[in-house]
Amino acid sequence: MKAGKLRISGTLFSIFLASASVKADLVVLQYHHISNTTPPSTSTSESLLNAQLDLVSELGLEVVDLRDATENLFSDDPSTNQRIAITFDDAYESVYSKGAEILQKRGLPYTIFVDTAAIGSQGYMTWQQLAELSKREGVTIANHSSGHGHLARRPEEAEGDWKKRITHSLDTAQAELKRRLGADFPLFAYPYGEFDEALEAEVSKRGWYGFGQQSGAIGPLSGQTRLPRFPMANTFGQLDGLRDKLTSKAFPIDAGKLPDGIMDENPPTLTLPLVDEIQPSRLTCFASGMGRIDFDVLNNSISITAPGSFNSRRFRYNCTHPAEAGGFYWLSQQWLDLSQPED
Repeated sequence: MKAGKLRISGTLFSIFLASASVKADLVVLQYHHISNTTPPSTSTSESLLNAQLDLVSELGLEVVDLRDATENLFSDDPSTNQRIAITFDDAYESVYSKGAEILQKRGLPYTIFVDTAAIGSQGYMTWQQLAELSKREGVTIANHSSGHGHLARRPEEAEGDWKKRITHSLDTAQAELKRRLGADFPLFAYPYGEFDEALEAEVSKRGWYGFGQQSGAIGPLSGQTRLPRFPMANTFGQLDGLRDKLTSKAFPIDAGKLPDGIMDENPPTLTLPLVDEIQPSRLTCFASGMGRIDFDVLNNSISITAPGSFNSRRFRYNCTHPAEAGGFYWLSQQWLDLSQPED
């Protein structure tokens, strides 16, 4: 760790830590395909899914309904139990043919975030299959947009054009889920995990919770329109690090004051003020593709900057710190470079 003068720039963001320690109690797992033949970065094998669920059971963690657990966290009397929720993005056919059977046998609830424009296409579920699943106990069908587009406002995109585009994507999907399935849940998963403050405001205006793809646990101080999830694909969900993820705690910060991650300098800088719960000597931070990175400590703050620039559209700074009651506080700050091409 090194000490030095903190740099002030357009991408220097301050994160205000709460003075009280918060015990996170909801870890949301994110899946796409349940298959051995689709891309490893978005696929979980049947054997790995079963092994992951076995570990959840061995740890004595309750698997709960996503909506109920999320609403409970932001209530006046949130649960203090560590809990798990399971989600699937895109409604791939393998979730119907493989994943649903595994979860039904175990009696576990789960949520499927649906790109309504893709339903019936090759590799995706049909509306009939979704209707069948929606009738099963513990299954929630929720909104993942219509068309799976990049919904953050594009550079040079007129505000009116952006508003028309995202209104169509969000509201068309919600209306179709309600019309076809009777599903009208206040849950939304951002395509590609991408969001900005304006998109968050639209999600909030609709009374929805917004889920990203940055890792971490959810606690009462988590931002309701930028809720984290742990990717569980073969690339990220292997058992050697899974225990720490399942037992992780939300970083003791007011996450609503985190930057939205739209960067204007590469590499960006993230600043955390020092508080009692966070000791610099016990903090570890990583940058996507760069491994562990140093940070500066000066004047009761921690300044985190990657050692070099990034050439990808999306990347993250991940920081962990031992929690007071065991496990780790976990913070994942997503960055989005809008100058890079869309997927």
